[in-house]
Amino acid sequence: MDERAYDERRFGQWLSGQATGLDRRDLLKLAAAAGVAGALLPASPATAADGPIVKPLPPELFRTFGTNAETLWSALKDVGYHVPIDRFFVRNHTSTPIIDADAWRLTVFGAGLRGGPVEFSLRDLKRLPSVARSVTIECAGNGRSYFTTQQSQTVSGTAWGLGAVGVARWRGVRLSTVLRRAGLTSRAVDVQASGLDPNYVTGGVDLGPVRRPLPVRKALDDVLLAYEMNGSPLPADHGHPVRLVVPSWIGISSIKWVGRIEVSDAPLFSPWNTQFYRFFGPGFPADGQPFDRQSIKSAFELDPGATFPAGRLTWLTGRSWSAAGRIRHVEVSTDGGTHWRRARPTGPSIDNAWQRWEIDWRPAAGDHVLLARATDVRGNTQPDVARFNTLGYLFDAVVKVPVTAA
Repeated sequence: MDERAYDERRFGQWLSGQATGLDRRDLLKLAAAAGVAGALLPASPATAADGPIVKPLPPELFRTFGTNAETLWSALKDVGYHVPIDRFFVRNHTSTPIIDADAWRLTVFGAGLRGGPVEFSLRDLKRLPSVARSVTIECAGNGRSYFTTQQSQTVSGTAWGLGAVGVARWRGVRLSTVLRRAGLTSRAVDVQASGLDPNYVTGGVDLGPVRRPLPVRKALDDVLLAYEMNGSPLPADHGHPVRLVVPSWIGISSIKWVGRIEVSDAPLFSPWNTQFYRFFGPGFPADGQPFDRQSIKSAFELDPGATFPAGRLTWLTGRSWSAAGRIRHVEVSTDGGTHWRRARPTGPSIDNAWQRWEIDWRPAAGDHVLLARATDVRGNTQPDVARFNTLGYLFDAVVKVPVTAA
């Protein structure tokens, strides 16, 4: 599926007035005033938690950014293939809602269905055939801070390191199964899920609930309506009771706390694919360049500034991942990029997830810069420099990790 071609076609349709879900006049007016815009939708019926995130955020596991929490890579060493729930990153636009699973209902509606709205309870979904898959969820801004620290470029948004990513074992029902049960027709072109978290308000503008459309082809391909995470019911911070899991696409597509799904026979748009989650800046069109798919990255299972015993053999470990396919190999440099060695893959290699790896190192006393560079099965390799965009999305360059041996 060519996601960029899809988005470019949809954006052209929206500009010409053929798409729905977002009024262009409102966008232009509100963008001038606040930098954002969108259609107003009813407020969420969910109960708000006491804070933006429910689960504990100990400093040895997370770095916090208001409504968001980034996993520290040192917290992933020796924990296995899947990220435990207690250290899985959290990306919230507002705050985690507390939703009663017994009272929760999913409403599927729209002109792309044969009849009127169809409701599903959680029990209804669990009666349908289930699927369990290991899938990466990654914020499009993961690595954003390196635009500034490595490339001396100013970008806006949460200053994530590399910890806005995680792989979990998700269980649920295929979205395609639910759409067909609801009466999907050949007229359907777009599918848009909306979350039950509080409406997102920025710059004095209420953008309504978080939502982002998918082409019907993607919705029918590999998307899950997940209700379990690593063998347990979805926790509140990760979408309880039901969330979307959209393999290979940026995290905003995997809407949490899903309450409504619109199936449209006309193109749909939202602020989350017009004002946000587009490339803006030099070299891009004035109205931005669309993107949906994630990129390729690598991370060491340690935090920058870590100290190692000088002269003693140690093992460096890490993980690499790519939205385009499995990792073919990973190269590691312990001298700032002068020399490179192949790392040894460990554990499984799974599409839409990641590859763990390790390499031995006997450091001399002093300061060192570690680098890890992945290549996937389609030949994509991490570049030395990421392409700049003003919102700091999809940083895919090799990250420099300073450490010390003493």
